[in-house]
Amino acid sequence: MPPRFFIFRGSIIMPKRAAAAPENPDPRRTLPSVNAVIQAYQESGGRFEGWAIKPLAQREIDALRLGLTSQNLSVAHLDDVIAELVTRLRAYDRPKLEPMLNGTGVIIHTNLGRAQVSPETAEAMAQAAASNVTLELNRDTNQRGQRMSEISMLMTALTGAESALLVNNNAAAILLTLSALAKGKEVIVSRGESVEIGGGFRIPDVLAQSGAIMVEVGTTNRTYASDYERAINAETAAILKVHPSNFSLNGFVHSASLRELASIARAKQIALIEDQGSGALIDPGQFGLSGEHTLEQSLTDGADVVTMSCDKLLGGPQGGIITGRRELIERIGKHPLARAVRADKTALAGVAETLRHFARGEATAKIPVWRMLSIPVSELESRGRRICATVSGVSLELVLSEATIGGGSLPGQTLPSLAISPVLDQTVDIDLIARQLRLGNPGVFSRIADGKLLIDLRTIVPEDDERLVEALCAVFPALKVPG
Repeated sequence: MPPRFFIFRGSIIMPKRAAAAPENPDPRRTLPSVNAVIQAYQESGGRFEGWAIKPLAQREIDALRLGLTSQNLSVAHLDDVIAELVTRLRAYDRPKLEPMLNGTGVIIHTNLGRAQVSPETAEAMAQAAASNVTLELNRDTNQRGQRMSEISMLMTALTGAESALLVNNNAAAILLTLSALAKGKEVIVSRGESVEIGGGFRIPDVLAQSGAIMVEVGTTNRTYASDYERAINAETAAILKVHPSNFSLNGFVHSASLRELASIARAKQIALIEDQGSGALIDPGQFGLSGEHTLEQSLTDGADVVTMSCDKLLGGPQGGIITGRRELIERIGKHPLARAVRADKTALAGVAETLRHFARGEATAKIPVWRMLSIPVSELESRGRRICATVSGVSLELVLSEATIGGGSLPGQTLPSLAISPVLDQTVDIDLIARQLRLGNPGVFSRIADGKLLIDLRTIVPEDDERLVEALCAVFPALKVPG
C-alpha cells in the first residue's frame, strides 16, 4: 500500500507514527503520586494530617526512586508499592521509643536508654511533667525559691557535700565546671586520662571548648603526683582527674591518688576537679565488683568539685550532678552556660526521687540498676525455672552467662548470670529468631553467643517475667501458656 499523506497549504504532511514502547521502560515512571500515597495512608487509619504526612510521603517516594536508579530495579504492582509506602508511613504514627525488654546481659545499655528507673521515679517525673510545680517558688513565703535546693539538700545528706546542682548530663557538667573555673587558665590532666568515650566525646576537645588550656603530664600508663606538682605554675587553675570510663589499664601502671592530688592542690591553692563518671553512691565491691569509689569517698579524699552521671550507677534519669565546695558550686551555677545546660523539672523530680531511694536505704530493692547488680544467681535460677515451666511446645534451657555493667561503668568486669535459651534445630535461622524477638510486642533484645540465642535474666526485672513469656509465645507459635 502506498504511503498515506495529505497536502496542507502546499506542504506535504506525513502522519506521525506511534512511538514504539521501549524494551526496558523506566520503572520510576510507574511510581505512585504523593496524593495517591497520602490517600491510601489516611484510608488505612493513619492519624497524621495530610499536610503533615506529605513531606514524609515525598521523602519515601524519593528514596524509592533513588533506589531504582542506583540498583536498576523494577517496580512491582502499583498496589504493592503503595502498600509498602503506607507501611513505612504508618511507622510515624507510633512512638520510636517503644518499651523493650533488655535480655542482652548489659545492665546499663546505652543504646537501650541506659538506666531503667524505678516506678516511683517514673511516677515522680510523670507528675512533674503533667502539673505545675514549685520549681522556683517557695510555697511557704510565696517568694522566688532556689531551683536546685532539693538536689543540694539530698546530696548533702548522702555525701556530706556542701552544695550541688543538676545539669542535663555529665558531659555538660564537665564543660560547665571547666568554663566557670578555668577559662583562659591551665588545667593539668594525666596522659592516661586524656580519653575518648562514646560518640567521639574527647577530654581534650571539652577542655578546648571550655576555654581552658590542657597541660598533659606523665605517660599513658604511669603518672605520679610529682608529675602534677612540677607542672603547676602561676597560670594553673586546676587539676582534673578523669574517670577512664570504657577501658582499663592493667599491668605496669600507676596513677596518683585523689588524696595525693588534694594535698598538692591545697598547697598550691588551685582546685581539684574529679570527673567521677558513674555516680556510685553505694560501694559495688560488696557485690564482687572492684575499681569504683563512691562519691562520698571522692569528697572525703579532698576533691573540691566532683561531676557524675545520673543515668549510670546512680540509676536515675539522664542528668549530670556537680557537687562539692559551696563557693565553687555557686561560681559554676552563676556562669552564663549554666542556664543553657540546666535540667528541666522532670529531671529534677526524677533525680530527687532516685536519691531518696538511697537515703531510705532501699536502693538495692527499688532501683533497677542496683537490683540487677545485687540479685543472687540462685534467684535468677528460680525465676528461670518458673519461666521454662510456664511455656511448652519448645525446649527452653538455662545457660550459664556473664553480665556486664555497661554504660562506661566498671569496664572489663562481669557478674555471673543465667540466661534462657531456646533449644533450636540446626536448620533454624537464629538471627531470624532474634529479629522476630526484637520486633515483637513486647520486643526483646537478646544476644547470640556460641551458636545459642541467650536472654539474660539479670537484665530483666522480675516484674517483666510475664511479658517475657508473652514475647516467647508470640515468636514460637507452638508455645502455649497453660490454663
